[in-house]
Amino acid sequence: MDVEKVALIDVMLDRVVDEHRVFLPLAIESGSRAWGFASPDSDYDCRFVYVRRAVDHITPWVSRDVIELPFEADLDANGWDLRKALQLLLKGNAVIVEWLCSPVVYRGQAWFRDEFLAFAREAASREAVCRHYLHLGERQRRVYFGDGTSVPQKKIFYALRPAAALRWLRMRPAEAVAPMHFPTLMEECDPPGELRAEIAGLMERKAVTHELGSAPLPSAVAGFIDSEFELARGTFEAGAAGASEEMVLRADQFYRGVVERLERENGTTLPFRLG
Repeated sequence: MDVEKVALIDVMLDRVVDEHRVFLPLAIESGSRAWGFASPDSDYDCRFVYVRRAVDHITPWVSRDVIELPFEADLDANGWDLRKALQLLLKGNAVIVEWLCSPVVYRGQAWFRDEFLAFAREAASREAVCRHYLHLGERQRRVYFGDGTSVPQKKIFYALRPAAALRWLRMRPAEAVAPMHFPTLMEECDPPGELRAEIAGLMERKAVTHELGSAPLPSAVAGFIDSEFELARGTFEAGAAGASEEMVLRADQFYRGVVERLERENGTTLPFRLG
């Protein structure tokens, strides 16, 4: 991590707080630097969860649920309102779960991350999360792999990671949250030896090379990805019921609790409770 880039991210996050008048209980790195397969020129992908102040909820107008900052050089930063994050979590979107598991944290409250992750482990639908990874992986394979004769080597990871997550989850029927860190994910999903060696070589080259170029898709990689997608397709392709009424109520309670605690900690509590 470049110290100057991290300092710029800190300035950008301060600007978000000041200009949008929001709390920022979590800001992390997402993308290849957090996944563990960065190149020397990889972008910085800062993602954050923000929470609007209690007074900003007292309005007839619905506030925008994303904050996007202009892309600067190799620095990308945007975030979701906690409301949006919870809604997507209950629909099975695994992105917010990955943010909560990121090994690179720029700022935030530890209690928020711990409590949100604990809630996510209970609220996340295993079936919906698996469909998320299946559709993500299939889209990456379709867009970047073509017939497999000339594949951008760095794009291999973007289909391989969802395939490994599906394998990890298949091996752990009681789990719904797979590791975000790719080397950990690969180690714990017990890949075939040939694939393990292939990926180790790719990662070594990617860590020191600005551009890996294109080459035929390694057969070990293709076989692993296709077999995991096929297994998942047969199990998770069909849609599932939405979140239960109880879980929706718990998400509502979690949200209110977070707003109230952030208000108290920042000395801006209103003389009444939300709702």
